[in-house]
Amino acid sequence: MAIRVVVQEEPFDFGAEAECFAAGRSDMGAVVTFTGVVRDVSGTLETMEIEHYPGMTQKALEKIAAEAEARWQLGEVLVIHRHGRMGPGERIMMVATASPHRGHAFEAAEYLMDYLKSRAPFWKKESGTGGTSWVAAKDEDEDALSRW
Repeated sequence: MAIRVVVQEEPFDFGAEAECFAAGRSDMGAVVTFTGVVRDVSGTLETMEIEHYPGMTQKALEKIAAEAEARWQLGEVLVIHRHGRMGPGERIMMVATASPHRGHAFEAAEYLMDYLKSRAPFWKKESGTGGTSWVAAKDEDEDALSRW
């Protein structure tokens, strides 16, 4: 089993990451990828800034990836999460899972995404024409995590 967790400021190349992920693993029958992007629902967002505490964030993401490995039959796990300033449409994060079976790959990816959305130690601040505000936790994100 290989787990790779990356927390970085610079953009990542989704195509290159997806191509390299689980390359040469003929024992994996399913690869699931997901990429989250900065969205501008109101049409007024200029930037989103994501803050974190480096050591704490890395350890927390490694722990949740290991928990996914323990729950599902996985061969590979990748979590990439950016921090810093991003604009609408930029990639924030990527999750990839590989498993001999698609159900395990899909469920593990959803588990990781739900964790990243609601519990990962990142703080988001949005700036736009209406001012600047911190992004509050959403009940639906907590509800999604509670199913695990």
